[in-house]
Amino acid sequence: MDKSKVPVDQRAALGMLADDHKLVKKLFRQFEDASDEEKEAIAMETCKQLTVHAEIEEEIFYPSLRGVSDKIDDMLDEAQVEHGVAKDLIAKIESGDKEMLDANYKVLSEYVGHHVEEEEKEMFEAVIKAKVNLREVAEKMEQRKMELMGEPA
Repeated sequence: MDKSKVPVDQRAALGMLADDHKLVKKLFRQFEDASDEEKEAIAMETCKQLTVHAEIEEEIFYPSLRGVSDKIDDMLDEAQVEHGVAKDLIAKIESGDKEMLDANYKVLSEYVGHHVEEEEKEMFEAVIKAKVNLREVAEKMEQRKMELMGEPA
C-alpha cells in the first residue's frame, strides 16, 4: 500500500495497519530459511504481532467502520471470521507442538496473506472511498498497541 496516496484523515490508521502487515510478511519470509531454533522464535514473534494487530482491529478499527456501508459491514464480518481461524492457528503454534510447527505456520502464513490482500485492496479502498475520518481512531490504535506490546505510553 502506498501510504502517500492515502488521504491525510486516514493515513495514520491505515498506515499503521499496513506497517503491521509488512512486518508480519517479513517474519513469514524469515521463517522459510531459518534453523529450527530460529523458527520457533520467529513463530512466537509472529504470533505476538498478529495477536496485538487483531486485537487493535477488533477493539478499535472495525467498530469505527461498522455502519458506514453495507459493503464495509460485510467485509468486517468476513474479517472477524478470518481472525477466528488465525487465532486457532496461533493457539496451535503457541502450544509448542514442534512436529506441527512448520505446517501450522505455513497455513497461518497463507491465510494471513489472503486476509491482508483483501483488507488492503478491498476494505482500505472502501474506507478511503467512504471518506471515513480516522484521526481519532489512529490515536486510540497507537495507544492500545503500545499497551499491548508492553511499551511505555
